[in-house]
Amino acid sequence: MVIIRAAGAADAAGIQAVYAPYVTGSPATFEEAVPGLAELRARMAAAPRKPWLVAEADGEIVGYAYASAHHARASYRWSADTSIYLAAAVHRRGLGRALYDRLLAEVRALGYLNVYAGITLPNAASVTLHTAVGFEPTGVYRNVGYRLGAWRDVAYFGMALASPLPPAPAEPRPWRPGTDLPAGDAHGPDGGGGATRDGGDT
Repeated sequence: MVIIRAAGAADAAGIQAVYAPYVTGSPATFEEAVPGLAELRARMAAAPRKPWLVAEADGEIVGYAYASAHHARASYRWSADTSIYLAAAVHRRGLGRALYDRLLAEVRALGYLNVYAGITLPNAASVTLHTAVGFEPTGVYRNVGYRLGAWRDVAYFGMALASPLPPAPAEPRPWRPGTDLPAGDAHGPDGGGGATRDGGDT
């Protein structure tokens, strides 16, 4: 059984192991050096804290998803970016959908009203996953980054978490980890490797 749970500082090494192949061999992220454990822990704890989740199978982290600030300027604070990465061995098993369903529920519960994701093209699996959970395309930045020997396009997707949007929104709340949920019944499209802007990510 796969468990989806809140990530903690002790999970940094497992998260790093999942992420490293994307940094070293995939254009899915624009980060060019694998972040160290201290850097990953700092990202996880950045204020105001936002959800970081891991998928764990038999004691091993096989995927993770997280939310991060959409932009540093204050008026963006009701929006968040999302990212998801899966180990190659667990692609197309429904874990991407299960992680995203849980992540979006937690982000919505904190009072965030919009979420966004950037996907380096081409990445059909990630586009399928994001559209399956409710994201809609908002535009493409052409040749926005040079990665692994080629200029890359990045498609951006967005989703409103509330409709209609409130005229006077309450302040988003910092995340506090909740309970673990089994992911044994996960199903649907699965496309790990959709990355967003976060300290060097696409």
